[in-house]
Amino acid sequence: MISPIARTIRVAGVMLAVVTAVATSPAPANCFPWSIDMYRGPEVQPYAQAPRVTPADTIPVHGGEPPMSLEQATIKEHNPLQATPENLAKGKEQFNTYCAPCHGTSGQGDGSVAHVLAKPPKNLVTGTSRDLPDGYIYGAIRDGVLSMPSYAEEMPAEQRWQVVMYIRSMQSAAAKAKVAGN
Repeated sequence: MISPIARTIRVAGVMLAVVTAVATSPAPANCFPWSIDMYRGPEVQPYAQAPRVTPADTIPVHGGEPPMSLEQATIKEHNPLQATPENLAKGKEQFNTYCAPCHGTSGQGDGSVAHVLAKPPKNLVTGTSRDLPDGYIYGAIRDGVLSMPSYAEEMPAEQRWQVVMYIRSMQSAAAKAKVAGN
């Protein structure tokens, strides 16, 4: 004869086994007809059809500028904008937004984050950049150079040229001040 405690344990064990079997058994699939289209649909082979050709006279993905190295930009790129007060004002605004944190508002490499950078920022006013062509500065802004990041996504081409124009205006003002000081 089995004791009542053993019988209770045996019944609990059987019930646990039944619950486990029911919980782990696969349920019948009651899918809607559209739920199985992924494996009943037609098979698609890549390149079974020729890829679509880009229509003529469309704008490329990279903003209309052909990719080029910094050396190519130095040689080929020239500032298409005129030095108007509006262009200089917009260039100053962009410079203060994107360049001044590292290069400083005066462009002398003394920006607010210059002390945390691994390499100090270049002096844009009296450094070697005053002797570089506009295309080099434009290419450096667009693609980045050394530890400077690219600003191609942040600034369109016109704004980059306005920044170049503003840097040139700071350089000429520093040169005039130097001549007047001598």
